[in-house]
Amino acid sequence: MIAAILAKGICLGLLAASFSAHPAFAANDVAPLANPSRSLSAHQGAAAPATTASEYRAKRANFERERASQDARHVADWVVDSGDNRGLPFVIVDKTDAKVFVFHADGRLRGAAPALLGLAVGDDSVPGIGDRKLATIRPEERTTPAGRFVAALNPDLHGEEVLWVDYKAAISLHPVITSNVQERRLQRLDSPAPLDHRISYGCINVPAEFFKSVVHPAFTGTNGFTGTYGIVYVLPETRSAQKVFASYDVDERERLQTASPPLSALVVSQSGTHIAK
Repeated sequence: MIAAILAKGICLGLLAASFSAHPAFAANDVAPLANPSRSLSAHQGAAAPATTASEYRAKRANFERERASQDARHVADWVVDSGDNRGLPFVIVDKTDAKVFVFHADGRLRGAAPALLGLAVGDDSVPGIGDRKLATIRPEERTTPAGRFVAALNPDLHGEEVLWVDYKAAISLHPVITSNVQERRLQRLDSPAPLDHRISYGCINVPAEFFKSVVHPAFTGTNGFTGTYGIVYVLPETRSAQKVFASYDVDERERLQTASPPLSALVVSQSGTHIAK
């Protein structure tokens, strides 16, 4: 039982070079919530705001001059327009491009950086993987799961702070680990080829300075309770973003809303309301 508890908290990518010293996340170190980093169904997110055509003004994320994929922009715009992030800072993890974007709650970009991701292509974690030892995890099981996650800052067993993304699957976003020089993780981060960024056991590795100067302040002091929470959206690579998040296209919604007949075109008479010819 003790071994299962210790294994559950491990960030699968923290000490990949050392299977004999399997790190763990102490039960006493977790946040006050029973499960601080839980995956949420897309249908638990915010629905499209209910407005009339004359009231609707689309909101979009501001990527500044940062290059981003169409899927990253689609999800970020939807998050801002729908309010799915519930007034919290949010992160977009683009697995296809191996890139992380961190946003203020209102959709302004805080910063972006390359990332290392799970070795295997896939959008789901193997059931129970968070309770297993690293040595038992096969290469094809080393995935970074896609989805919407409530994320929290917490220390690992060694006191190093990480952003726990999917606590149950032991997936976190943390500074790049360089203990195994043969993995060449720093060189992989600098590589322009996304395939070179697939190396971890599932965790999301980012440059140490980026974690310190962008991720940490973004998730500190973010609410009136503990001040360490935000939303992480990990984009899928085997399914569509619309299917995973139940998102909508902001540009299309704006077009449809503005194309609707204005309220002034409605004529009210004793026989009822009809559109004027």
